Amino acid sequence: MYAMQYEITLPADYDMGVIRHRVATRGHALDDRAGLGLKAYLIRERGRGGSPVNQYAPFYLWRDGGAMAEFLVGGGGFQGIIADFGRPAVRQWTGIACHSGPARSAVPRAASRRVGPLPVAEDPGALAALVAEETARLAETAGRDGVHTAALAFDPGRWELMRFVLWEHEVPEGEEATERYDVGHLSSPHLEDVSVGRLW
Repeated sequence: MYAMQYEITLPADYDMGVIRHRVATRGHALDDRAGLGLKAYLIRERGRGGSPVNQYAPFYLWRDGGAMAEFLVGGGGFQGIIADFGRPAVRQWTGIACHSGPARSAVPRAASRRVGPLPVAEDPGALAALVAEETARLAETAGRDGVHTAALAFDPGRWELMRFVLWEHEVPEGEEATERYDVGHLSSPHLEDVSVGRLW
């Protein structure tokens, strides 16, 4: 499993209805995309849910790296973003765990993301212990009411850990999150292929 996200930050006075219309009219394009676990069409609006920015920030879970690479550079669909917004930096994370939640059959309307640094430790087992703890916490989160999907992954370039959760309704008030999003659409053609618990 590979996680991927790009963030298109828009002017403070940008009409986010334009983005919502884009999602409503084009969101179905990846509903049957080969190799795609899910694409959540994520939106943040300045002043809503504590967001300081207007942002379009689609998030993907891919079954394999080849399908992800084809999408980005193989003429596989990313050209629409480049044509409309320029070429954004694309974040990637290597998967650690993914779980389905009790609301898997529902249409998620919100998402949370938490990104934080993985600390440097002299004890070589400390990092593995931290990841194991976060993996256990992810499984607990996945069992909560309203959870559609929960994923954990890491970026070895920045040494950051990322937790992503899709929610049926709103993100709970006490949920630890560095970002909260509205979900405009969800494409999930092969989600069951990546929802396999802990990956290592």
